[in-house]
Amino acid sequence: MGKAMFYHLTQRPLEVTLAMLLEKSLQAGWRVCVRGCDGARMEWLDQKLWQMTPPEGFLPHGLAGGAHDALQPILLGTGGEKAANTPACLMAVDGAQVSPAEVQAMERVCILFDGTDEQAVSAARGQWKALTEAGCAAQYWSEDSGRWQMKAEKAAPDAP
Repeated sequence: MGKAMFYHLTQRPLEVTLAMLLEKSLQAGWRVCVRGCDGARMEWLDQKLWQMTPPEGFLPHGLAGGAHDALQPILLGTGGEKAANTPACLMAVDGAQVSPAEVQAMERVCILFDGTDEQAVSAARGQWKALTEAGCAAQYWSEDSGRWQMKAEKAAPDAP
């Protein structure tokens, strides 16, 4: 059973934190689905991720709806259905919803939200409450100090 990890973005923009988390996920051997709410925003994010890739690295990804979706290590899309690339990790951005069943089925779920947007903070609080009340393990991470620190954790009811 996986866990939901909430990332409260206050120092770095979404694309920088997302790229860091995607690199770590690929190092863990996971395929990833990045879920957003708006197709145009996902296209923008796709372009940002290509532009940010360092010369010595490579962050292979694509937008959902292409001929090779099932082969993509990282697939960006807006659908709530299971991604074609059979991900082990789901990253939700811009308020995209995640169900308790998805958290329990994945190795990891990351929920990234803009800490300068009160609506996004409120939505993330609602997701935390819904997921933890459904029995999902969760961690809340903040970068207020300039580096990522875990500020809260809720274990699953059957966890030791």
